[in-house]
Amino acid sequence: MFMPSITVSHLGWSTPDGRAVLSDLDLGFRSERAGLVGRNGVGKSTLLRLLTGELSPASGNIAIDGSIAMLRQTVQVAAHESIADLFGARAGLALLRKAAAGEASVEEIGDADWTLEARIDEALAGIGLPLPADTPLVELSGGQRTRAALAGAMFAAPDFLLLDEPTNNLDREGRAAVRDLLAGWRGGAIVVSHDRELLEEMDAIVELTGLGATRYGGGWSAYRARKEIEQAAVEAELAGAEKRIEAAQRQAQTATEKQDRRDSRGRAKAARGDMPKILIGGLKRRAEETRAAGSRLAERQRDAAEERFAAARAKIEIVDPLSVGLPSTGLPASRTVLALDDVTTGYARGRPVIRNLSLTLTGPERVAVTGPNGSGKSTLLALVTGTLAPWSGQVRVGVPFALFDQRVGLLDPSLSIADNFLRRNPETTNNECRAALARFRFRADAADRIVGTLSGGQTLRAGLACVLGAPQPPQLLILDEPGNHLDIESLTAVETGIAAYDGALLVVSHDTAFLDAVGITRTVELGAR
Repeated sequence: MFMPSITVSHLGWSTPDGRAVLSDLDLGFRSERAGLVGRNGVGKSTLLRLLTGELSPASGNIAIDGSIAMLRQTVQVAAHESIADLFGARAGLALLRKAAAGEASVEEIGDADWTLEARIDEALAGIGLPLPADTPLVELSGGQRTRAALAGAMFAAPDFLLLDEPTNNLDREGRAAVRDLLAGWRGGAIVVSHDRELLEEMDAIVELTGLGATRYGGGWSAYRARKEIEQAAVEAELAGAEKRIEAAQRQAQTATEKQDRRDSRGRAKAARGDMPKILIGGLKRRAEETRAAGSRLAERQRDAAEERFAAARAKIEIVDPLSVGLPSTGLPASRTVLALDDVTTGYARGRPVIRNLSLTLTGPERVAVTGPNGSGKSTLLALVTGTLAPWSGQVRVGVPFALFDQRVGLLDPSLSIADNFLRRNPETTNNECRAALARFRFRADAADRIVGTLSGGQTLRAGLACVLGAPQPPQLLILDEPGNHLDIESLTAVETGIAAYDGALLVVSHDTAFLDAVGITRTVELGAR
């Protein structure tokens, strides 16, 4: 019986500038749903690209028994493409249209897949996207494209689905649809994600670190529980190894002091002249031999203790903590932060995206904007930030604000992280800049990396550093899906930092765990039916 599998052996890959991303990686997958987790930049997306053949290993081997289909983080589209292209069905549907018009030859009619359109419609309905297959992709929101692409990937019925952050741009309904689809998926799936609800549904969690890959059975909660037990055990082992080193050092010092006292007594006796010279020489030789033997024993004990310490230390990945601390904004509780009065706007006349919307933020309120993809959440943020003008009504922003958008548009990809920070915060010194970036794990040379060379998660972290690391934080912080590409450890730290922020917060997010963590006080739902 055929059993699909993916096996990587001693796999290595480095960036063009020689920075090692994966090294001597051994890992295997079967017909299971495996969540792939790890810090930003550790190589999760790189591993998927190696499995698809888009990248070639620098060392090691990849063996794939079965077919694979890949869903990327961002679905890029051309002007002429439609949903049918995501299913590889453009030619097949064109043939059906030709046959329906009576223009197909006998041979073409014989080649037609008469159930194709119905099966595509069924696949789209299953992902909550009941649209015609000829719908242009440019007319879909980012979340709708992701849903359609996932339906297209599953339509091919591969042995393995490779999904890179499949729920990043999806609304709550779309996230639930992805979870439901994966719950019913009977093939293999490797899912790179930081969506804790999605990871809870996995059969296994594979953690990728600089030390390699470790597999944990069960979903997210089981992984976290096991990880905490392992971490506590390793830390106890490390503490024990440190104590053994200290004990060996104390024992060696005690032995040295004892030998020094014996030698001192021997020298004093010899100085009195009441001992034969031949005996004095013998005692001296024995003392030297005893000291040498003691030194060798102490050295062996220290070496053994240090080896145990090194073995225990090797089990812990060294990671600088992400520390997000914000000074007070000084926002008065009675200040009107934002006021939208009966606002209507859109991008094409006669087709409003937002209609007759009124919204007021007062003082340090924390407001979440929710709603299905295409309901106007990003349009609302464009109104608030002034990049889109209202057709009618008024928009007033009464305090300084900063926008953190999905594309991290506040960063210049051609500049370094440090230069971006200084460009955005010109009043800061270089030392202040470096200190702020260090809190976001961009230390020393890492702060000089060019933004265009960063991974998606690293870019978002750099953007957060430039917004939240400013010496005077804005009184209104506007966040558009801030955690889409952050690893879970970084996201947790950002949640902690924003929870301590005392200004007003306007946030678009479908991540319920994130919204709960930052203390949302009110929710505005757009496109509510």
